[in-house]
Amino acid sequence: MNCRLRIAALAAVTLILSACSWFGGKDDDEKLLEPLELVDIQTTLDVAKLWSARVGDDAEFLRVNLRPAGDGNRIYAASRDGNVIAFDPANGKQIWKVKLETKLSAGPGVGDGMLAVGSADGTIILLNTSDGTERWRSNLSGETLSAPLVSGDTVIVATVDNLLRALRATDGSERWIIEQSTPLLTMRGSATPALAGRAVVAGFDNGRLAAIDIDSGDIVWDVVLAPPSGRSDLERLSDIDGQISVVGQDIYAGSYQGRIASLAVESGQVLWAREISTYVGVAADWNSVYTTDAGGEVVALSRRTGQETWRQASLLRREPTVPVAFNTTVVVGDLEGYLHFFSVADGTPVARLRLGNQAISAGVVVVADRLYVQNDSGDIAAYAVQQPKRSRKAPDIAADDGA
Repeated sequence: MNCRLRIAALAAVTLILSACSWFGGKDDDEKLLEPLELVDIQTTLDVAKLWSARVGDDAEFLRVNLRPAGDGNRIYAASRDGNVIAFDPANGKQIWKVKLETKLSAGPGVGDGMLAVGSADGTIILLNTSDGTERWRSNLSGETLSAPLVSGDTVIVATVDNLLRALRATDGSERWIIEQSTPLLTMRGSATPALAGRAVVAGFDNGRLAAIDIDSGDIVWDVVLAPPSGRSDLERLSDIDGQISVVGQDIYAGSYQGRIASLAVESGQVLWAREISTYVGVAADWNSVYTTDAGGEVVALSRRTGQETWRQASLLRREPTVPVAFNTTVVVGDLEGYLHFFSVADGTPVARLRLGNQAISAGVVVVADRLYVQNDSGDIAAYAVQQPKRSRKAPDIAADDGA
């Protein structure tokens, strides 16, 4: 998408907001646009920072998608200034580090012994997870703002020009390409493709969601998740830019100024849909679907029916990330570097921590029983829930009166 058009979209939003001053006081308008101030909470869950490290330079205000990834053995992270680092998840010890001498915008994506990152100039770089050695670089037509999907002998990349590409893991050559129509105005971002069996599920800027056979590039199904509505191009924005989740045989996705829906993996049939606007997408566990709406409210829905189970409004205008299930909570980061932990049962705040002063804009990652997060200043940290200590030692075997 032409950069000028993206800037024009932001300018249009600014004009709409500034127009509010025609009908009300300036101070009141500014209050309506400010992030909601945090209030004290009662901490009922003990969450401890296990380790932290520096990945690289900051990416403040750039809206890149750099966040940690894990493969069960290591945690990988990348920075805006081209660093890619492998960490020991137990203690944060650096295992290897490479400097790619390019500005990175997305990743890493990890799978099958390979790690892929995307650069601001449209280059995809594939590394070996064992030691960080580079396999190849492939120059694409557009910047990627979503982590590449690595599966078997294929690397899937979504770019900001509304293209979905499959590259061969052996040499980076193109296997197939899917192109969708691009609206006049779009938001800055791309949905990270998700894997459902041997199909790649991808969202596009025109509000369409499609499943593509990963081997052949054939479209299995293609549905309109959020039909554009309204008279102006700004009103018709319906981008699918956020996280797509797959649980069992169900797919969950959401769009801006559209809806959140559950779809069947094999057919794309919409099982349920709710009118909720989101640009961060959705996450799901076996019981619930979680999202953050465009205003900053954190919402939980029943995975089976889509009925709302709770809504948390304490983070309005704080730009919370997509909520991710962790232990007995769901976790989001915000624009001031805070991590917020809410009960999965009813959305009650149970803990709050701060990684640093810079925003957490790319979301958190859960691997096994640990939470990993990277902020816009290039810091990474690992967290875990501390189990309460027993007040007394109980006997291993109950006394038997007949013994």
